[in-house]
Amino acid sequence: MTFEQLVPNVYYVNIRDGLKMFSDCLGFVIGHSELEAEEPFCVLNKDGLSIYLFEHVALAKEHNPEFRLVTKNIEMIYEKVSLSHPEFLHPNLKQVTIRPWGAKEFALRDEQVCIIIQQW
Repeated sequence: MTFEQLVPNVYYVNIRDGLKMFSDCLGFVIGHSELEAEEPFCVLNKDGLSIYLFEHVALAKEHNPEFRLVTKNIEMIYEKVSLSHPEFLHPNLKQVTIRPWGAKEFALRDEQVCIIIQQW
């Protein structure tokens, strides 16, 4: 059995909030857009990763996912994000920190998701 990619679905009350986090802050680009549809959604891509964003009020209220993005250049990412979008820095992990398990991490959050940036 072989898999090529895991693609999460993320639900927002307002899909534009997700675009601020994933596109504006983290640099994902829209690969497919139905933002003007009655039930807006889009596919975001970056570095071989994909995320599906949906505007769906009921599901957004039920789901608050947490993701890890693993990198080899956490300090560069932290510098860029902290300068461009400091409002997304998670108050409990707002600086690059060496965690008890040995990984360097910092976290971002918006009203819907938490994203942990990690480097081993």
